[in-house]
Amino acid sequence: MDAFFAAVEQRDHPEWRGKPVIVGAPPDQRGVVSTCSYEARVFGVRSAMPSREAFRRCPQGIFVPPDMSRYDTASQAVFKIFERFSPLIEPISIDEAFIDVTGARLLFGDGQAIAEKIRAAIRSEVRLTASIGVAHNKFLAKLASEKAKPDGLFVVPDDNEGVLRFLAAHPVGALWGVGRVTAEALERAGFRRVADLQKADPAYLARLLGAGLAEHLLALAFGRDARDVETSFEEKSLSREFTFLEDCRNPDELRENLKGLADDVGRRVRAHGHFASVGRLKLRWSDFRTITRQAPFETPACDDFTFRAMALRLFDAERLIQPVRLIGFGVSGFSADRSQQLSLFDESPAAREKRERLCRTVDALRDRLGEGALGRLGPSDAPSAARRPQSRDTTHT
Repeated sequence: MDAFFAAVEQRDHPEWRGKPVIVGAPPDQRGVVSTCSYEARVFGVRSAMPSREAFRRCPQGIFVPPDMSRYDTASQAVFKIFERFSPLIEPISIDEAFIDVTGARLLFGDGQAIAEKIRAAIRSEVRLTASIGVAHNKFLAKLASEKAKPDGLFVVPDDNEGVLRFLAAHPVGALWGVGRVTAEALERAGFRRVADLQKADPAYLARLLGAGLAEHLLALAFGRDARDVETSFEEKSLSREFTFLEDCRNPDELRENLKGLADDVGRRVRAHGHFASVGRLKLRWSDFRTITRQAPFETPACDDFTFRAMALRLFDAERLIQPVRLIGFGVSGFSADRSQQLSLFDESPAAREKRERLCRTVDALRDRLGEGALGRLGPSDAPSAARRPQSRDTTHT
């Protein structure tokens, strides 16, 4: 999808179409850009840029806080369109996927024809644009989709010479597995474009990078990628983070924010039908140093009470050596049930199930009445918007 979050905002606010829309933290607060429209990118605004810098570059930009519920609804509509053409779909994120259409060609035509049908359906039914790359493997299709942006379609040639020509002009950083350090090492050795790698001596490249990485990059440089489209999508961790407007040194305020984070994580874990076996605290100090601490639950859990208790236990075990810039809580080690044996000292299953029923009832009420319909009792039990300027969901796959 093209500039997905910003595109949804422009779709739902016609007065913003054709204008620079920046989704993320407000420009007067500390935080980053989540994504931005192509009109904002002209000014040098990009994802993960501090919002204050985005405002400096594009003061006329329209800054919008993320609305994940609307983005998720749009994403589900797009994926339903994919399902009409193939059951073999590998989600990469909320706005990106690989689709194996090999078996659909007799029904819908070749890859290009199917891509055109998908783009037309997304445009007419969801009122958004998508860019699609068509190729005989995942790596080439991904590169082609980037070349097609925005609102385009690019088909990689099937013949070997056509593939080599397509790849040759790309920088070495376009190859999967080439990060900043590897890219710098390649460039120092004279490898700036994929074409340079296509001419490389494999033995020299192995000495430079190591045999495994060299073999991997050479395969990609020649357009070889044997991976299948993986239809199973297993989340390995779920977490929530908040960045403070100003570094926070108040332990009580940090604890209250942490409770809210734990509740948010609990709701998402229950929505996925998971039980988590490990809890994790994240703290980023004012000097940007970051620490994480984790511990196992006695029994795999999904309720807010257990998550809150774990978050606070990990937090209380830490000495606040500096003011805190960011705080986060996450869980991992998912299972579909409690396969772990109970401890002799564990609480009764009835008490645990009662807590889970209560949490699921609250989830259902919030789904029906809205996010703001329910909160904790007590004036200090729910972190205010002023305390929680910017949030970020993280799903690791």
